[in-house]
Amino acid sequence: MSSLHSEDCMKLRILAIFCCPEVGMPYWVGDKEAETLRIGYVKPEIISWSPRIILLHNFLSTEECDYLRAIAMPRLQISTVVDTKTGKAIEKRISVYSQIPVENGELIQVLRYEKNQFYRPHHDYFSDTFNLKRGGQRVATILMYLSDNVEGGETYFPMAGSGECSCGGRMMKGMCIKPNKGDALLFWSMGLDGQSDTNSIHGGCEVLSGEKWSATKWMRQRATS
Repeated sequence: MSSLHSEDCMKLRILAIFCCPEVGMPYWVGDKEAETLRIGYVKPEIISWSPRIILLHNFLSTEECDYLRAIAMPRLQISTVVDTKTGKAIEKRISVYSQIPVENGELIQVLRYEKNQFYRPHHDYFSDTFNLKRGGQRVATILMYLSDNVEGGETYFPMAGSGECSCGGRMMKGMCIKPNKGDALLFWSMGLDGQSDTNSIHGGCEVLSGEKWSATKWMRQRATS
């Protein structure tokens, strides 16, 4: 029987935590790669199969959230985080949990929403051909929440689920995910058939109080550089 490669072993470890979260972090103490991936801390929750949405609880540590906010100030523009130890750890974690290579990702973008601000429902995939030249179509998105004490500011998927949810204080058809600090929302703009998923339309609900900080990374079909 052939031996498993280290990458295969890590995938098995992740699957073990996904299936048996009660295992917990102590089992991985001293394992640097497990610490980078926050195994034992990250708790996945399947929100929807169509569109495909997974909420990764505790994806970022408090320190990582504060780090991303700090590097985005004061201009709030695209953040280049890959050249630091913390940035590389975040990039690797995104790649492993999304199963999309690091080189297929766009730069992380940090955004701040203040009271009364929102983002209208939209798709992350491109409808034109020009934007496909660098890396092809967008496949998936990870949205990381960097702040707490926010009222409103939910991420809203109008085509997910069959019930209603509170979006900025208003009841709307669909599913809403609250922006809890450290959590990350992973969702796919491309279906399993390789076609853009129109059900992946989403928006940011109105912020009622506080400031909502988030970091977004879009991932493509091919390397972006």
